[in-house]
Amino acid sequence: MADELELLRRADPVPADASPLGDGPLPARAEHHLEQLLHGPSTDPGRTAVRFLRPARRRARAAWSLTAVAVVAVTVSVLLLGGTAAPPAVAAPRPLAVVADATPVPMDRLADRAERAAADGGPALRRGTHVRSWSLGMSDDGPPVTLPEERVVRWTADGRHTELVVATDPRHPGRPVLGEDEDGTPRLVEDGHVLSRRTYPPSWSDAPPQSPPPRDPERLRTYLEEAQHSDTLDTPELLDATVLLLDNWTLGAPESAALARLLAEDTELRPVGRVTDRLGRPGHAYVFEQAGLRRMLILNPVTGAVLGLETTFTEDQPEYGVQAGDVMEYSAWTR
Repeated sequence: MADELELLRRADPVPADASPLGDGPLPARAEHHLEQLLHGPSTDPGRTAVRFLRPARRRARAAWSLTAVAVVAVTVSVLLLGGTAAPPAVAAPRPLAVVADATPVPMDRLADRAERAAADGGPALRRGTHVRSWSLGMSDDGPPVTLPEERVVRWTADGRHTELVVATDPRHPGRPVLGEDEDGTPRLVEDGHVLSRRTYPPSWSDAPPQSPPPRDPERLRTYLEEAQHSDTLDTPELLDATVLLLDNWTLGAPESAALARLLAEDTELRPVGRVTDRLGRPGHAYVFEQAGLRRMLILNPVTGAVLGLETTFTEDQPEYGVQAGDVMEYSAWTR
């Protein structure tokens, strides 16, 4: 199978003075190739199971089968000792380093910036998403491994949508990375290996998160509460709802401003300083800690748009081979 992701990159090379991992829209030729990829052969239209890029929560405390553990051991030995034509990329990322400011930017000030940016115009709301993620799988019997994936979801005017998922780590372009089979078995694959490519039949649901998100903070809160099936959103639920929203929609400037204002109303998210995210973008970091986990939300310093969310362990879990500071999962959204 051709390397679809590399095809996208070769279709429209990034200029020398531009970041290859920026958050701008895909160039025209790359969009054309993406359309060809996304509208290629589809799987059985009756198959409705959607595979999301956040497997860590599903697998965090689930042991793999003995066969899977054996595969992990072989894969880790390949990672450490070599054995492939190109040096493989060790997928596990290090926690992002925050540059502490004497006076970090409060969330409400960033929400003010987002509202000014929205008033000046900006990108429009778009259904679908483009997200890169790293997620940790743990086992009782094997070492933890991190799976880097990229997912692009596009919708058409007739209500159909396509989902392309590839195994890739943008920190190590061209190098083999860990992927996994349909049954969850991890294995070493080439960069850009297609994990799944599906086309889904028309869907016209008007329930969140399928319906468009509102531009008003209070209406957005109600929308997210409905999406989370919750009467009120505490901080963890608000962060989960943010992920759910961004895994379904690419927000426009007004929607990003509404989300920033809603996040600013959460008093448990504390500003910690400046950070450069995993795609090389500058941002401001806001942290919430609870039950051995640290969740760090990263926002664009000018527009207030959510760039990423990182979850790290703050306590050792030796039974799973996890130490404090290990990254449990990370998502980075782009346009």
